[in-house]
Amino acid sequence: MNSNRKIIHVDMDAFFASVEQLDNSELRGKPLIVGGDPGGRGVVAACSYEARRFGIHSAMSCARAYKLCPQALFVRPRKERYGEVSAQVMAIFHRATDLVEPLSFDEAFLDVTVNKLKQASATLLAEHVRKQIRDEVGLTASAGVSYNKFLAKVASDLNKPDGLSVITPDQAVAFLTGLKVGKFFGVGRVTEKKMHALGIRTGGDLRAFSRQDLIGHFGKAGNFFYDIVRGIDYREVKSSRIRKSLGTETTLSQDIVEMAEVENILFQLTAKVERSMMKKKLFGHTLTLKVRYHDFTTITRSVTSEDLYSDAVSIIKSLPYLLQNTMAGRKKIRLLGLTVSNFAEENHKGVRQLMLPFPAPPAEKRSVFTTTAAADMVERYLNNQNHLPNTT
Repeated sequence: MNSNRKIIHVDMDAFFASVEQLDNSELRGKPLIVGGDPGGRGVVAACSYEARRFGIHSAMSCARAYKLCPQALFVRPRKERYGEVSAQVMAIFHRATDLVEPLSFDEAFLDVTVNKLKQASATLLAEHVRKQIRDEVGLTASAGVSYNKFLAKVASDLNKPDGLSVITPDQAVAFLTGLKVGKFFGVGRVTEKKMHALGIRTGGDLRAFSRQDLIGHFGKAGNFFYDIVRGIDYREVKSSRIRKSLGTETTLSQDIVEMAEVENILFQLTAKVERSMMKKKLFGHTLTLKVRYHDFTTITRSVTSEDLYSDAVSIIKSLPYLLQNTMAGRKKIRLLGLTVSNFAEENHKGVRQLMLPFPAPPAEKRSVFTTTAAADMVERYLNNQNHLPNTT
């Protein structure tokens, strides 16, 4: 355990909602929800702290949020604006250190063990960064300070909003012993439920399990849980994060079941993915289809090919195989998504146009249905790609 490192985790407070309130004074101090139409099928992307008091949270349906707080104000997300503000915040981070690892628009790790401001105290440096954000951007941020990423992340959530918390090496084990496992970074709802079934409700309970027991119950994550409850986290702050996937999805305005409609939406998503791949020069070997049914059951189906998914045609040829492993055409669908991953190194140098006849799926996955349907679907796409309606 390296207790000499100084790590700060900065998390902007209700970022999307705060940006909207910053830009529009009439929204300040009011329950605000950034998301879709409360009369439609959208979800809450973010909400102000005033809205959270009513039990509203991100990923909740906007219809449900409206029922909880009919007086709430709803606004559509403005990703470009959030990106602009995020760039301002990240620039402030980089004035303190080059070791900045963004996790999203609104949060990042900073390794300030050695920093540009020659400030020996990570706590004082965190306060300095928070003040700069407040003075220059007009927003508040919460920060956590500790000697590793896990503890810094946990600490940043202890005193929100607009707070600062510090966990020193001497405090770590005692602090973690009393912490509820649901507060552990990396423990989601499913894992928390499983831990509760095993009698694990606090860090103290978790600490009582051996490494082998935790691996047996949680797989590789068991190693991580064994270490972090003892204050051990060797992960470094990495200034450049490698993109692992690229994709898009859409929540439909109405549930669909007809295969022609499913296919049409997938054509639109494929075109978007193709544009993103070309723009970023990223091409991968794995394609994943995401389907959420009308009852909110969500599944993913993936296929990996030796050939690169480098354009729309190469994606579409695999869709019949992925679709045949879903309930598409038999069960109503509310969301569809496509993602390309498993990127090839320097793959932009090896991109090539795939020509008919198209490579078949691996032998164990090959069938008359997939090979014939692939050619048919590609032909329909090529015939209709210039006549596709837009989706939002």
